[in-house]
Amino acid sequence: MTVPSTFIYASRDLERFLLDARDELGHATTHQSWQSVLAVLVTFRARLTPAEGLAFADALPPLLAAMVLQDWDLGQPPKPFADRATLTREAMAFRGDHSILPESGIADVARALRRHVEPQAFERALTKLPPGARDFWTV
Repeated sequence: MTVPSTFIYASRDLERFLLDARDELGHATTHQSWQSVLAVLVTFRARLTPAEGLAFADALPPLLAAMVLQDWDLGQPPKPFADRATLTREAMAFRGDHSILPESGIADVARALRRHVEPQAFERALTKLPPGARDFWTV
């Protein structure tokens, strides 16, 4: 069996996503977009059980899936989904005073992410997640 192309081109695909996210977020660099994307993904992940997190990650390109799963403290119970303003404040606080995530950051990342996933697989994954998950990724 050959190596799946999603793994062969994982770095290229991540770079394309980060460029897209950079433009959506209005950032100057992909380093800035990495931090903002990570803040959004961690905020979302905090509302999932490990099994739900794996189901979500499975619908993402490999390196975005790795971002979802990296450094996850599996001992923390899932938080409830909240309104967009509360979720935005949490994501903006991810790096404390070093946050550069704009108030539109969740929607910005969602727009970019939806262009880099297989739509049907992404929607199927969202149906396996708690209420509020779909709203989080709605743009």
